[in-house]
Amino acid sequence: MGDVFEIPDGAQVQTIGPYYYGYHMTVGPDGKPVVKEWGNAKPTTAISDSGIRDVYVDETINEKERILQLVAEMPGIEKSDIQVNVADNIVSISAEHGERKYGTKIPLKYDIDENSAKAKYTNGVLELTFSLAEEKPKGKIVSVE
Repeated sequence: MGDVFEIPDGAQVQTIGPYYYGYHMTVGPDGKPVVKEWGNAKPTTAISDSGIRDVYVDETINEKERILQLVAEMPGIEKSDIQVNVADNIVSISAEHGERKYGTKIPLKYDIDENSAKAKYTNGVLELTFSLAEEKPKGKIVSVE
């Protein structure tokens, strides 16, 4: 990556998919460190202050079969602990089992048929499958006389 971008001395780059984050640390005139952050994503911890863990979700679209699949990793819980809600093209996933708490909201890029939702939980992996909504023609069709 250093061949493509010029990175200041002492800077560190963290690359995660199409997102990037970095910082440059120097010493200010008062002798205190000065940290300048840059990038389109800030680092987050896997566990927030509330103890809820972010759920890693992978999205796969099959245009030919018109299916959207979401795969979420949530180890250490039972299938009865999982709540999935689909509304307004947002999938909300939450689960709690003992000390383990998971939660996330996934905005969908595609219109789906909410009634087609299927969920399967095996070995810590939740698989959600949705059929893509039928595309409706936009505008109004005018009959010619």
